[in-house]
Amino acid sequence: METMPPLLELKGVTKHYGAVTALSEGNLVCRSHTIHAIMGENGAGKSTLIKIIAGVVSPSDGQIFLDGKPISFTGPTDAQKHGCVCVFQELSLVPDLTVAENIVMISPPRKFGLIDAKAQRREAEKLLALVGCEDIDTRARVKDLPLSRRQMIEIAKALSFKPRLLILDEATSALTAEDVGKVYALLRRLRQEGTCILYISHRMHEIRELADVCSVFANGRHIQTFRHGEHTEGEIVKMMIGREISHLFPSKPWRNFEDDKPALEARNLIWEPRLRNVSASVMPGEIFGLGGLDGQGQREFLLALFGCLVGVSGEILVDGMPTYFRSPANAKKQPNALALIPEDRKSEGLMLKMSVAENLTAATLMQCRNGLFVSRTKEREAVENIVHRMQIKAIPDLPVETLSGGNQQKVVIGRWLLANPNILLLNDPTRGIDIGTKQEIYRLLRELADNGTTIVFYSTDYDELIGLCDRVAIFYAGQIIRTLKDGDITEEAIVANALNVTQAEEAQAL
Repeated sequence: METMPPLLELKGVTKHYGAVTALSEGNLVCRSHTIHAIMGENGAGKSTLIKIIAGVVSPSDGQIFLDGKPISFTGPTDAQKHGCVCVFQELSLVPDLTVAENIVMISPPRKFGLIDAKAQRREAEKLLALVGCEDIDTRARVKDLPLSRRQMIEIAKALSFKPRLLILDEATSALTAEDVGKVYALLRRLRQEGTCILYISHRMHEIRELADVCSVFANGRHIQTFRHGEHTEGEIVKMMIGREISHLFPSKPWRNFEDDKPALEARNLIWEPRLRNVSASVMPGEIFGLGGLDGQGQREFLLALFGCLVGVSGEILVDGMPTYFRSPANAKKQPNALALIPEDRKSEGLMLKMSVAENLTAATLMQCRNGLFVSRTKEREAVENIVHRMQIKAIPDLPVETLSGGNQQKVVIGRWLLANPNILLLNDPTRGIDIGTKQEIYRLLRELADNGTTIVFYSTDYDELIGLCDRVAIFYAGQIIRTLKDGDITEEAIVANALNVTQAEEAQAL
């Protein structure tokens, strides 16, 4: 494979943003018939690298070669014309358009000078079939589909450009296990057909499953490129973060929660068709996990608790007192003091054009007042304290969109920590975040729980549920069918209950 000429090569590519160097002398060789993993912490330079390859930003220095010839992309459209296509972690779909309109957007088929809607749907159906998603209705509005379906539509859209080099940035982080399998099969087929895939992921098992070659970046620099299997996962992590991680999850203190009075109770919550008589009790200082297959009502449960849904029936109690949250503004007020970390930080958690400081104080600006006016001194002190506590690597006055994904997520969490919540609701908070930042968030959550904060934690990562949570409620078809605790929190138990497999069926399978 090394004897084949590179499809794309970067030599000494550098990108400056003012005084900040996002990528320094980056080198990369991309070959056809290869799945090439790009690894590194958030802030390591990966995002800048792929934006340069995709034509989104121009390098400050260095050279790019395509098929051995120097090239300079004038923009994403130019890169796509040359076969370099990127599926970014932040989706580019237009929510109010249909699936077909999104997939076949650039050059839709025409008839008598007008867009041929039927031909457009047929083309979209062909592309969806390539990714194994024939079940998606091409006439549906994108905004009405769950995130996992939208992610698959984004991948199908990328295939419409017939890529020679396909970049996938955390493409499986929002997918169901079934869709992950479909993406794996697609990538292997594309590799066999000659496509080069640049695969950015923080999930080691995905790298182990797919990658032929790995390149590690750290602190904006290329560290090493090697054939997969030449280094252990521990050695790779050490390259990425400069230190070993022996214990990813903090130790869980043993507690008998049965003797406690619930800090948060849900009684028979109904929001048809997504929630069906959901009841749960969460104790003070507990990390209460929500598990099960994606799309079984976990997200709606969190939204219902935070007052985001209209038409919810049932009862919510905080410290034994019945409450009814008509809005998030009502939920976050004292003495309830709930906070929700949303699933999609880009569209739901951040104001991208505003500064890091403005994003951090958005929920607590009234606490920084002197009389009728906001005290900039108090605001600055609050920002400095939370930046230090969360170890956010950023200049507070810069737009939050310039931060890496991990630091953006720290900003979202830090904003709500400034509000000193009694109850913290988290919706898959580590999706698309590197292992070092994950470890920091795990330690923070355990520290908050040890100090009395009640935490409800939904995750699509079974390891997080096992390693972090005190109890795990398994959702199936809008209901909690079982709550696991202590030694019962195992991958086998989570998977079996997520599939609603009975003990008799489990024994028969064995």
